[in-house]
Amino acid sequence: MDTTFIIKNMVCDRCIASVTVILRQAGMVPLSVQLGCVRVQGVPAEATIATLRELLAQAGFELIDEQRQQTAELIRTAIVQMVHHGQEDPAANLSANITRLTHCDYASASRVFSEVTGTTIERYYIHQRIERVKELLQYGQLTLSEIALQMHYSSTAYLSAQFKSITGLTPTQYKAQQTQPRQSLDRL
Repeated sequence: MDTTFIIKNMVCDRCIASVTVILRQAGMVPLSVQLGCVRVQGVPAEATIATLRELLAQAGFELIDEQRQQTAELIRTAIVQMVHHGQEDPAANLSANITRLTHCDYASASRVFSEVTGTTIERYYIHQRIERVKELLQYGQLTLSEIALQMHYSSTAYLSAQFKSITGLTPTQYKAQQTQPRQSLDRL
């Protein structure tokens, strides 16, 4: 029998590598390590889980035990994967993508996410998209039209309006700033 753990704050490939090392340091055999979710061989002893919890905390991660928090973290991870790692199906709407990636009923998932995080799935998704747009603007390799297309916005005008409503700046104003603050994905 294998054990699955839900881990908070895993947002990139480096997080996967770090958590893999931590699992081994805790004496576990990782079978699968993905954003927010790991599967290890066997059923670890409580002392081993306590060691894992401590090592994860030292690295900025958190082992999540409570089911509702696990569901919220799976949704956060799915949104990060959709927005930042290209796992979004542009033909599907947000609820269909969340359902596909989390295997959860969207209405229940939405209610739990809002109760646990204090924000809606839609609002969190918008904030993630805007952070990705900021990143693409900083790279300077794509036009705003290309960014809108890549990020599945219906138009450049809609992207610009949403960007301004979240940041207080137009994309052009944001790009012209000398310092361009972005938020860490695990802090959104």
